[in-house]
Amino acid sequence: MLKETIEKIRPVDHTWIERAKKRLNSLTKPVGSLGRLEEFAAQVVAIRQQEMSTLSKKAIFTFAADHGITEEGVSAYPKEVTAQMVFNFLNGGAGINVLSRHAGADVVVVDVGVDYDFGELPELKIRKIRYGSQNFLKGPALKREEAVKALETGIELSDEYFLKGYDILGTGDMGIGNTTPSSAIAAVYTKNPIKKITGRGTGISDDKLKRKIEVIERAINIHNPDPKDPIGVLSKVGGLEIGAIAGLILGASKNRIPVVIDGFISTAGALIAYALCPYVKDYMFASHCSAESGHRAMLEYLGLRPILDMDMRLGEGTGAALGIWLIEAGVRIYNEMATFEEAGVSDAL
Repeated sequence: MLKETIEKIRPVDHTWIERAKKRLNSLTKPVGSLGRLEEFAAQVVAIRQQEMSTLSKKAIFTFAADHGITEEGVSAYPKEVTAQMVFNFLNGGAGINVLSRHAGADVVVVDVGVDYDFGELPELKIRKIRYGSQNFLKGPALKREEAVKALETGIELSDEYFLKGYDILGTGDMGIGNTTPSSAIAAVYTKNPIKKITGRGTGISDDKLKRKIEVIERAINIHNPDPKDPIGVLSKVGGLEIGAIAGLILGASKNRIPVVIDGFISTAGALIAYALCPYVKDYMFASHCSAESGHRAMLEYLGLRPILDMDMRLGEGTGAALGIWLIEAGVRIYNEMATFEEAGVSDAL
């Protein structure tokens, strides 16, 4: 499935962007006066290859998984919080629920690797691959086949929601300790010093930050992950939710659905997806620049300009919800604003 998906992804045809710009320039406004809203609309038109596209069905995927690396004291919270927050998502009480309601998007909560048995919960998608990743100071975080399964889980969900008629997808995460594997992935691809791209995550102390940096440095030295082998990077120092996010991006790109990535953890997934298939860049929107150290370097590596820069670092998909809201605003401008001819307004001389 992974190989077939990658083979089907094609770069966006930029003639569609020019066609969209022609309409945007005919609307009752000075050329380019709505700035990036116009950029968003043109990119959506090119992705969908439709003259008039709507974003009426929106979904944000919050992938949840635990991480064995929390044994090394790299987080301010115990791993039990991952499962507790899943219940909070299902009850509609988390930040992602509030902002998704604001954006008119559905929240899809997916258990890909939480170290907890949820039983049968109608609102929770159980796609558990294993009960959390392994402590990657003691061995690879995941078996290679588990990393592939995480990627294919994201692809499967993208296909499912494409068939349900969804027009735009967002990525989100929940996993105590997951800024540690994300920093490791960022270090592998951006080549920045680990100290520079490793932040405080949930708000750890100076001592814990020092320990976190040491852990990542040791892991990189132990495993020597090869950036040309993204599945190897994911299996050695990654996580299940990061892999599922990467798969969702790949699947959305194959299906020509715009995909809005959230913050630091989602962008780690984007790095894996981009390493597997660089064409995915054409289908991604970076919702915001996280306050987490290293996120800007990751976005620069991908060549993505964030929509927002608001010192956010919650994750869950909260940035993606705001990004979707603004992208839809651009698309509605494109679809609903009158042209000079339609409004009987004189165009520029």
